[in-house]
Amino acid sequence: MMKQVLANARLYGIVDMGYVRPEAVEQTTSALLQGGIRIIQLRAKGVELAQVEALARRIQPLCRAAGAIFVLNDYPEMAVRIGADAVHVGQDGGSLAAVRATVGPDMLIGRSTHSPEQALAARAEGADYIGFGPLFPTGTKPGRPSIGLQDIAAVQTALADFPMFCIGGINGSTLPAVLQAGAQRVVIVSWLLQHPAPAAAAKEIICQLSR
Repeated sequence: MMKQVLANARLYGIVDMGYVRPEAVEQTTSALLQGGIRIIQLRAKGVELAQVEALARRIQPLCRAAGAIFVLNDYPEMAVRIGADAVHVGQDGGSLAAVRATVGPDMLIGRSTHSPEQALAARAEGADYIGFGPLFPTGTKPGRPSIGLQDIAAVQTALADFPMFCIGGINGSTLPAVLQAGAQRVVIVSWLLQHPAPAAAAKEIICQLSR
């Protein structure tokens, strides 16, 4: 079932604790879900593991009730312990074979990729979806060079219907150029989290992605 939810997903939401106060986690998650987002990741860089797990256990039931995929960033063992639907790992997260051995056959695995070569390698390694970027400079990954828009169409063509979510500096203003470049799915983080009406903004983005 979750693979079908993933196949249908166009907008990927992230509850990034760099932008969300711990006491607002439920409110933020609910707003993203109300906006129609059906894949939501908890990203909690630099947060103590016990606190990450506590946050994950608050978000997960909301996702489950909405039929949405709950993704834990970075921690495969914790993802298994809490029964997450998916785990997302970076290029420094080890081999996907090792991650698969940890999480078992059913959990979805996402991989961050920063070049066409990494994108194709992640699919070959057994990822269920990839993030591709950062397309533009982004405050969520300060110091990481942006990769631009020029490779999106070719990578998307090579991957066919494999889920590739473009990420990095995408917002209401930059989205048209990203779509023009061939993107079919996107991740939007800070712009959505800081939007005065995130649910309405998410609905509008999903409409644009569905055209």
